[in-house]
This record gives sequence, structure tokens and C-alpha cells, in this order.
Amino acid sequence: MRVQVPPRVQIQNEKQNENEACSSEFSSFFTLTLTLFNFDSIKMKFEFQNLSVYKKAKIFHQSTKSIVNEKSLKNYEKDQLSRASFSIVLNIAEGSGRFSKSDRRNFFVITRSSVFECVAILDVLKDNNIISQEEF
Repeated sequence: MRVQVPPRVQIQNEKQNENEACSSEFSSFFTLTLTLFNFDSIKMKFEFQNLSVYKKAKIFHQSTKSIVNEKSLKNYEKDQLSRASFSIVLNIAEGSGRFSKSDRRNFFVITRSSVFECVAILDVLKDNNIISQEEF
């Protein structure tokens, strides 16, 4: 005796099998990617590492780290400035890896917002005489 499976259940089972296959393919791709980009044995550069804005963002992040480490800031000030400056670097990198223009744009908008956040934090620190005009 043959049991007939309703069409809706068949479609759900097919979708589940497709999702499992995609998940398996992604897992294989991710593992292969990690293997290919073993940075200990291969010195590889990503395109975003050549961007001047990325290089400047890294320098800016380093300068904010020195402010965080050398000045007597409250914990929330340290945390906010560190996160915002790091977000600039990370969003430039992540955005440059996106394929669609609108997707890249979203990351660059977030980057711009993080820049404004850093400027506001540094402005408040300057107003409170925690950093000098030159450091600002």
C-alpha cells in the first residue's frame, strides 16, 4: 500500500532538503575559505586593505586607543570611543566586500555615523579638558 503525501508537505520537505544542502554547501565553502586564507602560511591582502580611507581609519583607531589608554576616562567613555572608532574600520572592510551598491552604501552610512559619534565624544572630552585642542 502506497501512502500519498499531501503536496504542501512535499514542498516543505523539498525546501528543508534545499536548506540543508545550502547549509552544507556554505559550511564546506566556509571551511575551504578558512583553509585557503591561512594567514600564518600565506600573506594575502584583501582589496579593502589597499583603500586609503581604510588605512586612515586604522590610524584614527590607533590614536583613539592611545587617548583611551593614556587619559583618565570613565569606563563608559572608554567603551564608547573604542567601539565607535573600531566600528569605522570594520564597516569599511565589511562594506567593501558587499556586491550590491545599496548594500555597500548601507555600511558606508554606518561608517559615517561612527565617525560623527567619535567626533562628538572627542568634542565632549575637549570641553571637559580631558584632551587638548591639539589632540582634538
